[in-house]
Order: sequence, then C-alpha cells, then structure tokens
Amino acid sequence: MVVRAGETESAPLALVVMGVSGTGKSTLGALLAEHWQAPFLEGDTYHSAANVAKMEAGAPLTDEDRWPWLGRLGAALGEAARTGGVAVAACSALRHAYRARLEAAAGLPLRFAFLDTGRAEIARRMRARTGHYMPPTLLDSQLATLEPPGAAERALRLDAGHAPEALCRAVLAWVEKEQV
Repeated sequence: MVVRAGETESAPLALVVMGVSGTGKSTLGALLAEHWQAPFLEGDTYHSAANVAKMEAGAPLTDEDRWPWLGRLGAALGEAARTGGVAVAACSALRHAYRARLEAAAGLPLRFAFLDTGRAEIARRMRARTGHYMPPTLLDSQLATLEPPGAAERALRLDAGHAPEALCRAVLAWVEKEQV
C-alpha cells in the first residue's frame, strides 16, 4: 500500500530526511513531499535566531541549543502528519538522542532516511552553495557529532552521492515495503 496525503485508513507517516549539512536533505525531502502531496518542513526554519547567528559565526551548536529546536520541529512534524496523513521534514538529527527528541515531540513513530556520503563530497557541496548560514568550517564538528542510526531505529541509509530522483525512488520503495 502506498500512503497518500489525506488517507485515513493507515497510521500517519512522518519521515525525517537526515544527515550532516550539505548531503541534500532539503532536495530529497521536497521531492518526497511533492510525490505524496504532503507538507515539507525545512528544519532550518525552526532554529532560533540565536542558533542561526551562532552557526553563521562558525560556532557549533550545543545540545542545549538544539533541544528547543528539535522540540519545535518534532511537534510541527507530528501535527502535520496527523492532519494530512503524511509529512516530511529535513533535519540533521545527528545523534540518537536528537532523533528520540524529535519522535517524542512528534507524538508518533518517525522514519528516517539517512543521507550519507564521503567528507570530500559534502565539503565540495557546502563550498558550492550560496546563501546558507552553515559554513563549511562546521562540517568536521557535524561529522564528529554524527551517530548513524542503529539497527533498532526505523531508518534507511542512502548514499547521498546518487541522484535525488534515485534516492526518492529508494525511499518510496522502502516505505511501501515497511507498510505491507
């Protein structure tokens, strides 16, 4: 069964596209949301002004900086999924504790599509993009913080080096298989 926005027969689907900055979370999240005709929540927009200023200055966020952000994003994701049947968010969700915080705030089980690829490719992407507050100098701190999802988490690991459309197809196939 494929979940479509507005279906009420199945439990809501809330999916987080996760990974370090520069892996393509927003691109994949928007494609998935478009496919499902569902809301897409850009996690960056849920950061406080203080968090954004800190990152723009090249300082990594602490757990204390992240907790309120994760709570806001998780609550919005849960509400959007309950309202429309499906919702997609892009969020780094670097540590298991952050993913647990998102899920607790959402109030429903989350699925995670983990975008992963080599440091050199991520750094290249970060240097090439314009208008983003996350400087490439913070990549190493993100990689140091990253705890890839474990076997007990509902997560699909994807090579972010593949084309976004191929990644989208992989996530759709995984979600459909998980719902059977």
